[in-house]
Amino acid sequence: MTDELKKQIDDMNYVQLLSRWRFSPVGDPMFQGESGEYFAKRMAELRSQPGGDERHTAASKAIGW
Repeated sequence: MTDELKKQIDDMNYVQLLSRWRFSPVGDPMFQGESGEYFAKRMAELRSQPGGDERHTAASKAIGW
C-alpha cells in the first residue's frame, strides 16, 4: 500500500468510507490486500469510538441500501 493510498483512506470520514465500501465495483483495488485490510481497520476504529454505532446508523440511512 502506498503512502498516498493510506492518506486517502485516513482522510475519508465514516460516510465516505461506508459509501465506498457499499458501492464500489467488485474487484476494486482499494479492498485488495494490505489496503483492504487497512480500510476495514479504519472503519472499525471509527465505529468503535464513542457514538460510533449511532454514526454508522445515520451514515447508513444517509447513503441508502
